[in-house]
Amino acid sequence: MNEVEELSKLDEKSLPPLKPILLDDLHQNVLKNLYLELGTGPVLYLLSPSYSVMSPTPNETINDFISNKENLLNYLKEYIVQNLAVYSVLLNVNSYFAEQNSCLVLARLRERDSGGRRFEIKFYTHSPRELLTYYRDKIYIGRDFIDLFHFKRKYFGVKEIIVSAKDQYEVLLDKAEEKLNEPLEYKSFFQEIKESASELRSESFAILQSLPPYLDFNKLRSKDLIEINAQYRTINHYLIELTDVVAEFENLLRFKKESNFVRYVTKYKKDLANAISFFNIRINGSLTDKIHNMRARH
Repeated sequence: MNEVEELSKLDEKSLPPLKPILLDDLHQNVLKNLYLELGTGPVLYLLSPSYSVMSPTPNETINDFISNKENLLNYLKEYIVQNLAVYSVLLNVNSYFAEQNSCLVLARLRERDSGGRRFEIKFYTHSPRELLTYYRDKIYIGRDFIDLFHFKRKYFGVKEIIVSAKDQYEVLLDKAEEKLNEPLEYKSFFQEIKESASELRSESFAILQSLPPYLDFNKLRSKDLIEINAQYRTINHYLIELTDVVAEFENLLRFKKESNFVRYVTKYKKDLANAISFFNIRINGSLTDKIHNMRARH
């Protein structure tokens, strides 16, 4: 874990200025109540919205970082929430859990070997009263990927979603050896998930290569936009097929009482369900509205 070290090297003045956007009440409240989890060495530190270290006991490295980089942390939190508002539906589809917990959300950052530029973020929510006493009971919301130097995402960020879906299968394999009572008993399911995730990746990447990375709606013709919408919908269908296989596996694991392992499959299914919702709302839903408006104008 090197998030603190890499962020320490950044000068907030070198980061692109944040464009002001109007956040709805949900995202505004999450911004006010956003906790950060940042790693240094083997230790993961939990920072409150005002940047006090909740756990574990802080050392000199984390104290110096907070003292010297408060402006960077302010920028980081707003950047994260703006990305959630524009390129994600994580808060929208998990609003019940977030609002039940007074919009307390934890953002756990993992730097992606990019010199502090790109991060994977896992999001959780938790009861404010029990955050420290029952920390392990936090609710997983989902994951997102940010680039601190490039807000606008190619292909709506679909490539990162697809790569993550394949990578999480590899994580499942590692956990299976450690957590399953009889890993070989589920060999057929692992093979089916592997094949489905590989097909999702190969077919999706082939589709994306045929699409413009960014859409200029002022220049696109209606028939082009209809075709682009259909292509993204096809990618979503591959996601749905993979989700069905994972859900079937999850049900079997629960029946077999594989409680030590099933939670990892549940988290994987959550990521896939979030991706499907993202397509339905942010991509296909938005593109369909654009198509209808185009037809209305003509």
